[in-house]
Amino acid sequence: MAIPKVCGIETEYGIHATGPDANPVSASSLLVNAYAAEVDRRTGWDFEDETPDKDARGYAREGAMPPMVETHLANTVLTNGARYYVDHAHPEYSTPECIDPLELVCHDKAGEAIIRRSMVAAANLPTQPVVIAYKNNSDGKGNSYGCHENYLMDRQVPFANVVAGVIPHFVTRQIFAGSGKVGTETTAFGSERVHFQISQRSEFFEEMVGLETTLKRPIVNTRDEPHADPKRFRRLHVIVGDANLAEVATFLKVGTTSVVLAMIEDDMLPYKDFTLADPVRAMHHVSADLSLTRPLRRADGSSITALEIQWEIFAAARRYAKERGLEVIGEEPVGDMVLDRWEAVLHGLETDPGSLVHQLDWVAKHHLIEAYRDRHGCDWDDHRLAALDLQYHDLRPERSLFARLSMERLVSDEEITAAITEPPRKTRAWFRGRCLARWPDAVVTANWDSLVFDLGADPLRRVPMMDPLKGTADHTASLFEACENPTELLDRLSS
Repeated sequence: MAIPKVCGIETEYGIHATGPDANPVSASSLLVNAYAAEVDRRTGWDFEDETPDKDARGYAREGAMPPMVETHLANTVLTNGARYYVDHAHPEYSTPECIDPLELVCHDKAGEAIIRRSMVAAANLPTQPVVIAYKNNSDGKGNSYGCHENYLMDRQVPFANVVAGVIPHFVTRQIFAGSGKVGTETTAFGSERVHFQISQRSEFFEEMVGLETTLKRPIVNTRDEPHADPKRFRRLHVIVGDANLAEVATFLKVGTTSVVLAMIEDDMLPYKDFTLADPVRAMHHVSADLSLTRPLRRADGSSITALEIQWEIFAAARRYAKERGLEVIGEEPVGDMVLDRWEAVLHGLETDPGSLVHQLDWVAKHHLIEAYRDRHGCDWDDHRLAALDLQYHDLRPERSLFARLSMERLVSDEEITAAITEPPRKTRAWFRGRCLARWPDAVVTANWDSLVFDLGADPLRRVPMMDPLKGTADHTASLFEACENPTELLDRLSS
């Protein structure tokens, strides 16, 4: 039976720094450290449970290169339960665990706000380079960086079923979850000339299934690191997504995927009906097809479009909701909202994609670029179009093209401001965040599934949090109210 789809997003932000000694790693560290100093957050990350080389298949192909664990770079944990750190050469913000896609939209937007505050904090430091952050997925020079999603799944579901079920969805969901991009950066399209793509990430994928995240990127990532009880849970680590600025796009990206995963767990997704012959090539074709009519070859020799696949998955989701309900996606209104939005967006894409200009990133960006081309008579290889593309993702409010658009909102500014400091109430992020807010000096390190306390006497004490649905406000709010110090908290937990 499907379990609640606790979810999260890890976003690597693009970075540009100006100055004589500026480089991406130091610039990223500057952002993280400047913000940590401003909000007085010094709790480090506990790397003890990091196992990026563990493969869900039980093996990895020869020569596979899992991500490296970089313990020496800037790293902090925030009172909202999030992790803010440097990953390779990028500042990365990992949201706290959220109970549904709407809550995740709010915490993803809180991450953007934290990056903006970081830029301001860094700019106030003397003799430091000017640092600019972008919420995008490539630098225009062939380098891509990720926006990864995470979903809680039942460990008992065979991983082969997960792979077969999610590939058609991952290949085609970009028609509403893509962020759009001018031109290409790889050889994915051969001699085909592609002026504008639906997705920023799609052309960088080369394999169906694998462990890597930066080389030979696979559609389905096999990293088996549940950050929870490994006998009960799996964490599906999804690396195919674009970094979205549009709230509707983020909501649908996470919401539809949550429904698909629930259907896989309950064996109610008829994925064999649209199994693709070559998913990697299909992924590239979908990204280049603004008409949404290009046929994709199925394993049985017939063809189907990306839009038709999404309609088929949606129809299965309607049947699933009617028979099983959508409680695992969140509270009842959120599940219904996912289905209603999904249907409305697919109808808009089918009849008039331009009608979604205030909801989807790729449609909004394409509209901006085409308007500029009409005004200035630009060819698609004009460097000004690439500059406009980048400016869409600029997180400086005065420079961002996205900020000037009338995009539809799903969460309020007040909710986003609260999410900068307050953790979600219905996951273990609540316990992590409240401990950091109440007793920051006592928490030595933290990670997703434990906290380590220094109570002033040996030894250090570790508090495990192996169930993402425990440690919630309902479970622990009264406990926090009753305890005056961390020693009392841990004593009560032990008893």
